[in-house]
Amino acid sequence: MTQPTIQPTPVYGIGDTTYQAAGGLEGITRLVDAFYNYMDTLPEARRIREMHVEDLNPSRQKLTYFLSGWMGGPKLYAKHFGSISIPVAHSHLPIGMEDKDAWLLCMEKALADQGYEPAFQKYIIDKLSIPAESIRLMCEFKAKNQDQ
Repeated sequence: MTQPTIQPTPVYGIGDTTYQAAGGLEGITRLVDAFYNYMDTLPEARRIREMHVEDLNPSRQKLTYFLSGWMGGPKLYAKHFGSISIPVAHSHLPIGMEDKDAWLLCMEKALADQGYEPAFQKYIIDKLSIPAESIRLMCEFKAKNQDQ
């Protein structure tokens, strides 16, 4: 009798493992398209959608390029747009807790649509929650200091 082969649990965040698990640039592009489709349709996301211009194509490209490098793939955002501080880039927006939660909800739904392993989905949401909270705190800080 042969023993079943035990597949090791993937380790994300090392090298390009996250990028590969996402399906490379094609997979990330599908993820971002699903994300923005949810932003366009979910009532919870209305406020964050209104923070964007009508044409989401530039936002789609920027998020795709950003996620590529963030996931350990080609650093396309830096190549095409230069370096970025995510919290500073969003600090002009009135992003609060509900907005952060709506953004993460759109991403959770988009991740689920891709058929990714549940562990990968959780990993991505956990990791994206960190910059999402940094953005919210930066926006809150900037808003408080403008009021004084």
